Amino acid sequence: MLNALKKSFKYSLPVLFGYIPLGFAFGVMLQAAGYNALWAFFMCVFIFSGTGQYLIVSMLAVGASIPQVILITFLLHSRYFFYGLSMIDRYHKIGGLKWYLIFGLTDETYAILSTETPPEGITRQAFYAAVTFLNHCYWIIGGVLGALVGGLLPFDTKGIEFVMTALFAVLVVEQWKAHKNHLPALIGFVLPIISLLILGADNFLIPALLTISVVLMCMRPILDKEEARL
Repeated sequence: MLNALKKSFKYSLPVLFGYIPLGFAFGVMLQAAGYNALWAFFMCVFIFSGTGQYLIVSMLAVGASIPQVILITFLLHSRYFFYGLSMIDRYHKIGGLKWYLIFGLTDETYAILSTETPPEGITRQAFYAAVTFLNHCYWIIGGVLGALVGGLLPFDTKGIEFVMTALFAVLVVEQWKAHKNHLPALIGFVLPIISLLILGADNFLIPALLTISVVLMCMRPILDKEEARL
C-alpha cells in the first residue's frame, strides 16, 4: 500500500492544494461556531464533504433540527448518484474496498479516477484506494488545522472558500486535455445553462443532472465508439 501511496501522490497534488485551504476554512468556521478541533476531526472523517460540512456549520449556527440537516444534506449531495452510475464498471469486482471508495467519491476524487490510468507497478484497486485515502487525509488535516488555529488568526479569512471554485476549474481543464472527445463535456456545459435559464438558480441543478445522465446513457454506444476511434 505504501508503494501505491507514493506513486499516486502526484495525481492528488491538485486536490492537496485545494483541500488544505478549503478544509482550513471549514475548521475556522466550525471553531467560530463554538466547536473544537475534535468535532472538526470526526466531521472530516465521517462526513467528508466540503459543501455538506459548510452547510452543517451554518445550520447548527441557526439551531436547525437533525431531520432538517439530514434532508437538506441528502438533497445537496444527490449529484453523487450520477457520479456513482458512471463508476460502476470501474468499481466492479473490486471487493469490500468498494464501500470506502464509494464513501470517498468526492467531486475531485471522481475527476482524478475518471481521467487517469493507474501508474505502472500498482493495480487499479490500489490506485483507486490510494488516491481516495490521500484526498481524505488532506481534508482531515485542513479541517483540524483550521479548528486549532482559526481563533488565533490576525486577518479576515472571508472568501477563502473560493478555493473550491478554483479547484473545480483546474480539474475541468485537466479532464478536457485528457480526452480528445469533448462532446460529453459540452453536453455537461450546455444542458445546465439551459436548465438554469428555464428553471432559475434555485431549481436547475437536479433537473440538469437528470437530463445529462439520460442523454449520456442514451448516447453511450456512440460515445464509446468515438472514444475507441480516437
